[in-house]
Amino acid sequence: MNVLLCGDFGADERLRWQRALAVALPEAKWLDEAGARARPDAVQAAVVANPPPGSLQGLPQLRLIQSLWAGVDRLLDDSTLPAGVPVARMVDPAMNAAMAETALWAVLSLHRGFFEYARRQREAQWLAHKQRRANEVNVLVLGQGQMGRATAARLLQQGYTVMGWKRDGAPLTPLLGRAHIVINLLPLTPDTRGLLDAAFFAALPPKAAIVNLARGAHVIDADLLAALDSGRLRHAVLDVFRAEPLPGEHPFWLHPRVTVLPHAAAITDPRSAATVAAANLRAALAGQAVAHLVDRQRGY
Repeated sequence: MNVLLCGDFGADERLRWQRALAVALPEAKWLDEAGARARPDAVQAAVVANPPPGSLQGLPQLRLIQSLWAGVDRLLDDSTLPAGVPVARMVDPAMNAAMAETALWAVLSLHRGFFEYARRQREAQWLAHKQRRANEVNVLVLGQGQMGRATAARLLQQGYTVMGWKRDGAPLTPLLGRAHIVINLLPLTPDTRGLLDAAFFAALPPKAAIVNLARGAHVIDADLLAALDSGRLRHAVLDVFRAEPLPGEHPFWLHPRVTVLPHAAAITDPRSAATVAAANLRAALAGQAVAHLVDRQRGY
């Protein structure tokens, strides 16, 4: 089994993946981009992490493209992606659990006012505020895929009132009107790009909060800043951005009502993800069903 490993890796990161994949799939011979160019007819599958556009062209025996990331929007944006080759996204239970942990931390911090307490500490203010019960806080989870469902389940365990929404589900606006906290875990598609805009924020109750753990392009930055500055929104927890790393001059960095994370809500763990990738590669090359195939028309 000849497998191409390519993507936007740092040197140490690539080595970690090589080691984990070699353990999970010892029967494979792993090729880098140079090896694939030298022997394009030999490449049977590709394991990728945001590979440079054109990296998967000219591989006539390619039977599966396995992404190491949960989001595949950048991969699908490559117009040279071989049309007839199945693409599988990464669905790792360990990553789902990590995302649910981050979402729970954000909701607890917003519910109990811990971000506000951090601001008061910097100003040496000793002031407690009213404490609500978890079941008095309505949390709307946008996206009902693996991560959305894991997050909703974790929040329900903590006693929150949880609502879920998916693109082809019930109308969104009535749910927004009831949501104290919105967690975005939607895939990025043409239909969801820019969804979190001025109209979206205006549909929320006053002093609602936003947690974006999906993609930066879901949010219109200027509209979010306007909603925060006007007091319409009380806080935003942001893990993803239109440009990453977030430019140093971006107003999100120093905004008193924004918490910035460095795209770290759920980092893919090679120890578990390599096992998921290996199972799919074995299935594809044996002519068996591959898990978590991407619908290119839907974008996820």
